[in-house]
Amino acid sequence: MVTKHSKKLHLKMTKPPLHYTITPSDPKGHLFEVTLTIDAPEQPTQTVCLPNWIPGSYLIRDFSKHFIGLRAENAQQEPLELTILEKSSWQFASDGQAVTLRYQVYAWDLSVRGAHFDESHAFFNGTSVFLAVENQRDTPCSLQLSLTRFTQENNWKVATGLPATNVDTQGFGHYQANDYNDLIDHPFELGTFTEIEFMACGIPHKMVLTGVFECDEARLKQDLIKICETELKFFPPPIPIKNYLFQVMVTGSDYGGLEHRNSTALMCSRNDLPYQGMTQATDGYLQFLELCSHEYFHTWNVKRIQPAVYQQADLSTPVYTNQLWWFEGITSYYDGLILQRAGLIDNDLYLKLLAKQMTRVYRMPGRFQQSVAESSLTTWTKFYQQDENAPNAIISYYTKGSLIALGLDLTIRQQTQGKKSLDDVLIHLWQHFGQQGIGLQEGQIEQICSEVSGIDLSDFFNRYLYGTEDLPFKQLFAPFGIEFSLRPATSLSDLGGALFSTPLRGEKKEENPAQTLHLGVNLAETAQKTVKITHVWQQQPAYHAGLAAGDELIAINQIKISSKQQIETLLKRSQPNTTWTCHYFRRDELRECQISPTLPPADRVVLIEKSTFGFAQDSELNVSKYTPKWL
Repeated sequence: MVTKHSKKLHLKMTKPPLHYTITPSDPKGHLFEVTLTIDAPEQPTQTVCLPNWIPGSYLIRDFSKHFIGLRAENAQQEPLELTILEKSSWQFASDGQAVTLRYQVYAWDLSVRGAHFDESHAFFNGTSVFLAVENQRDTPCSLQLSLTRFTQENNWKVATGLPATNVDTQGFGHYQANDYNDLIDHPFELGTFTEIEFMACGIPHKMVLTGVFECDEARLKQDLIKICETELKFFPPPIPIKNYLFQVMVTGSDYGGLEHRNSTALMCSRNDLPYQGMTQATDGYLQFLELCSHEYFHTWNVKRIQPAVYQQADLSTPVYTNQLWWFEGITSYYDGLILQRAGLIDNDLYLKLLAKQMTRVYRMPGRFQQSVAESSLTTWTKFYQQDENAPNAIISYYTKGSLIALGLDLTIRQQTQGKKSLDDVLIHLWQHFGQQGIGLQEGQIEQICSEVSGIDLSDFFNRYLYGTEDLPFKQLFAPFGIEFSLRPATSLSDLGGALFSTPLRGEKKEENPAQTLHLGVNLAETAQKTVKITHVWQQQPAYHAGLAAGDELIAINQIKISSKQQIETLLKRSQPNTTWTCHYFRRDELRECQISPTLPPADRVVLIEKSTFGFAQDSELNVSKYTPKWL
C-alpha cells in the first residue's frame, strides 16, 4: 500500500540533494558568500525563497533585506534571469538542468535570531542565509562550510549541532541535513571560543562562550550538569538528542535565548557568569542558569511537543495560535523550579525568585486588558512590537503564562491530594504527542489537563487563560504552608520577593523602612545626565500631571535632576498630598507641570513559608498529606 507518507519518503530517497556552501569571506564588510546548487529544478519554473521569521521568535523580520547580488546561472555558468515575486521569493525558468544561485549576506545582527560576522567571530542561523527551494523542502541538503585564509590564520573553530560528514580538526568542511527544516534548525558559531564539555546522563554536552569575560568554568560545568540531568530524568526515555550544544555570546549587557533541535543560542552579560572565589550565586548568575534551564527544557516542550500549526509552517507569513501560554509560560515556570529540584537553590531562594517573577505580572495593569490566550494570538503585533504603552495594554504569555502554570500545578496537586501534578501532564504530552510527532490542536492542551488530572478545569481556563482575572494565589498556596501577600514598593528598584522586616539571605535587614511615595513611571538615566520617562502607568500621578514616555525631567522644585537616586530621595522625604513643580523637555520644548506623588499600590509579591515566621502548621489543612510536596 502506497501512502502519502511513503511517497514523501520515496521522494527524499530519489530526489538529488540540494548543495549549499557558505564562506565567511569578508569580516570587515560583515559578508558571507553563499551558493545553492539545485541539481533537478522544477520545470518550467523554479521558485526559491527565504524565511521571513525564525521559529521561536514570532515577528516578521524580513531576513532577505540583507541579501546582496542574488544571481542565477546554469551548468555552463551562463546567467539566468531571476524574477522577483515578492520581498523574499524569486523565480527562474528551468529546463530541468542544474542551476546555481550565488549571493552575499550582510551579517551585522548581534542577536540569537540572525547572523553576525566580524574579526572576532561569526554566527549564523540558517533562516538568515539559506534559500529554500519550493517543492523540495523535504529533499536532503549538503552543506560545505568553507575555510578561508582569515579563519585559518586566526585558528577559528566551528561549533554546531548539525551532523558533520567530512570536516577538518577545526570543524570546517561538509555537513548533512535531512531536509531544509533540519538545515535551518542548527545555527553555527565560528571563532576562538572557550569550550566547556561535559556528560549528562551519558549524553555529550558542550557549551561554547564567545566574547571577553572571566569565568569559573568548573563551577559553571557542574551547575550545567545538574540542570541537564534533572531535565533528562524528568522526561521518560527515549532521550530525543544524541548530543547538545549551548552557544553563548557574552557581551556587556545582552540577554536572551533561542531554542533549536539539539542546541540553543544564548546571550548574556559577562557579569552574569560565575567568577573565581564566588561563594554565593549572584542574581545575574542565577538568571543565566534559569536561561540555560529554560532553553534546554524547550528540547521537549516546543521542539517536540508543539502546536500542529507550527509543524509545517513555511515561515513566510505569521502563524497564529492561542497555545504559546503553554510552550513559553510552562517553560518559564519550570526553568526556576528545575534549579530548585537540581539542588542549586534552596526553598527560600526559590520562593524569592518566584515572587519576583510574579511581581512582574502584578505590576502590569495590562493584565486586566488582555487575556493570556489573546497575548499568544497577537504576539506578532503586540508582544513582539511593544511600545511605551505596553504595560497598560498587554500582558506577557511568558510571565502570566508561568503564573497560570503555577496555579494549575497547585490546583491539581491540592485537588488530587498530591497524586497528580503538572508534571504528569507534561509527561503525557511527551509520550503521546512529542514522541509521536503529533501536533497539538487549539484547545487540546486544556482538555488533556482535565483528562490527566481527573479534574474539570474548564472554569479555571475560562477565568484565567481566556479571561483576565488574577489567580487566587492566597488560597492556592495556603494548603502548602506558603503565605502569599502583596505589599507596596519601598524603592524604585524594589522588585518584590521579600518582606521589609524579614529579608532573605544576602539582603540587608531594615527594621522600619521609610515610607516612600511613587509617581507611576519607569525611569532611565541618559548620557546627558537627565532622567527620561520610559513608561507611564495610567491613572497614576505622572499620568494625571500630563507627563508622557520620552519626557526628560530636568528639575523638580527648582533643583536640577540628573539621576534616579535624586528622585528616589525626594520620594522618601515627601509626604502624601505634596505637590512638586516639575520642569521637563518634551522633544526640544521646555514644559512645566504640577505633580503630586501618592502612596504606591500593593503590587510587590512576597512568598514565605509559614515556618519562617515560627508559625505552627495548620493541622486542619494537614499539609503533610500532600505527597510529593509542591517544592
